[in-house]
Amino acid sequence: MSFLDLLSHYSVLTLMALFAVAFTAGFIDAVVGGGGLIQLPAMLITFPDAPLPTLFGTNKTSAVAGTAVAAFQYARRVKFEFVLLIIVSVCALASSYAGAKAVSAINVMALKPVILVILILIAVYTYFKKDLGAAQTKQLPLRRKIIFGSLIGLSVGFYDGFFGPGTGSFFVLGFVVLMGYEFVTASAYAKILNCMTNIAALFVFLRQGNYMLPIAIVMGVANITGSIVGSRTALRRGNGFIRKVFLIIVALMILRYGYDVFWG
Repeated sequence: MSFLDLLSHYSVLTLMALFAVAFTAGFIDAVVGGGGLIQLPAMLITFPDAPLPTLFGTNKTSAVAGTAVAAFQYARRVKFEFVLLIIVSVCALASSYAGAKAVSAINVMALKPVILVILILIAVYTYFKKDLGAAQTKQLPLRRKIIFGSLIGLSVGFYDGFFGPGTGSFFVLGFVVLMGYEFVTASAYAKILNCMTNIAALFVFLRQGNYMLPIAIVMGVANITGSIVGSRTALRRGNGFIRKVFLIIVALMILRYGYDVFWG
């Protein structure tokens, strides 16, 4: 589909709105994760008649592009422990696939109140612990890092395959609390891991043909642009800025799951 064909199918206002939403989602996702809380609902509103798998596939296509670029931006400034990164990535990838398969076997609504309580506890803990993620607090041996990292990859990876919203934020929190990393390094690891979990889901959607390519391209460009700006902003402004954005995203997740539990 050419650009003129795209304009004939969708209004300029619609494309501009989607671009702005995807840019904002890419920015937030690059800083601390959680861009899906903005991008996916916007697509549901814009395309109410589109099949859900098609919207999910389109959303994942643009999100993966932005996350990959953000991961590259962080990799230029943050030193990774590649043995740890590879092991945790494999755990996250496998667990995300298992979570996607489990969707049909487990009642999603039954677990949402549990996640809501967990999110409230996370928000309270992060708010009152002012120094959380301000600096690295632990110097763990590699073996213990692999154990904790694998637990993070398995649990959050499963969550991404099963639910999804805020996966990057959960990865960040896991690396800050369990591994003792500061927010910038935790965000760098989170971007790589989130890439892996997204790729697993995207592979399924692409094979099924569940995506709108023109929209995915427009939103992908916007997501990449937002990711570049977001990652550079996070690296420049540091841990305090990331902590504030993290609290905002957790608050949005509480509102989202609160709505699902009480009014959904």
